[in-house]
Amino acid sequence: MKDLSYRINEMSTQRTLSVNEKITLYRDGFIVLKGAVRGELVDRARERMKRATKGEDLGPSSEMTDLVNASDVTPVLREVMGEFDPPSRCQVGVIKKAEPADFFNSLGYRDRDQPYFGAQVHMDGLLTIQVPQELQSGSDQEIYDRYIASGPKGDLGRSADVMGHNMVPLFQDPEMTLGMGSFTAFVFVCLNDQMKPGSGQTVLLKGAHHVTEKFLNWQREQANTMGPEGPGWPRLNHDAPNRCGLVYLPDAVREEFIDGSSLTTPDGIQWPEPTQVLMEAGDACIAVFHLPHSGSRNEFGTESRKNIIFRIRNKKRQPNHVATGLSDHPDRGQMGEWLNYESDNNPWERSKDALCDQWAEWQGMQDIVKEMRGR
Repeated sequence: MKDLSYRINEMSTQRTLSVNEKITLYRDGFIVLKGAVRGELVDRARERMKRATKGEDLGPSSEMTDLVNASDVTPVLREVMGEFDPPSRCQVGVIKKAEPADFFNSLGYRDRDQPYFGAQVHMDGLLTIQVPQELQSGSDQEIYDRYIASGPKGDLGRSADVMGHNMVPLFQDPEMTLGMGSFTAFVFVCLNDQMKPGSGQTVLLKGAHHVTEKFLNWQREQANTMGPEGPGWPRLNHDAPNRCGLVYLPDAVREEFIDGSSLTTPDGIQWPEPTQVLMEAGDACIAVFHLPHSGSRNEFGTESRKNIIFRIRNKKRQPNHVATGLSDHPDRGQMGEWLNYESDNNPWERSKDALCDQWAEWQGMQDIVKEMRGR
């Protein structure tokens, strides 16, 4: 098998973003790279998925990681963002065809009632424990306590050691002042035809990265506590139909994207309409971490939706730690382990800095950011 450095040298072009593409990335928070991944790489990945045995983790396989490491995605990212660890793992994002269903989603609403193909728009790095499928009783505090005790580690009380079923900690830091993990670039590579709306596409809340950054700055100014359970961002919505829905976006962000055309759930709550990212096999989308996004229900696709997802962190945030490309909380281990840092290196404060200045880690965007902010 060829080693990683050889595969990177095989990249067909040293593709970079044009000025107009960088302006789009700044304005919208994402850019689609048409044909970024060669056909043979797409075919290898699809064939590897076909050969997979039940329960097999394909995340570390070279057929998956080559979708970034041996494609145009790497030179584009290196120029526009900066140095990063070549991904050694990824998330294999398959969404099977499905009809609207009755289960409670993570927001605490029935799947069939959630508009925009069931989209649950969120930022990455947030704890998700499976929500209860029955209407909850008791006080708000009792519901919260039961919820955080139902994760894979059991009842630890309110603690940074509490883990979600998505293996994200309740808080990133021991002092419980940072309720979200973070990285720099969210990348997903398309392996099947997703040009027809309602085929399980990744959806994005276009332009919302500007609003989430502003909100996170406000949180830090208020109490130096950021993410869920910080100012203006409760973790749970007790007004959801099951009384225990996750608040994936604070109201101050959601309300910026509500208008008269916004669809509602049966309780009259309006929801922002996200943009479906329509792609063909071999296309890749690069988005900034701050951009809220979601998978969506695959009602109209001709096959399972297949997106391979990478979470990339600029190397300068933690030069002595490897970000594998899978984790959305790389300041902790993948399973929530506490990592060792130098005595003068506070990873939580570094990540708070990055959350408050999202473009600081996009080295090739500095001229564009300066120009756009000056308009």
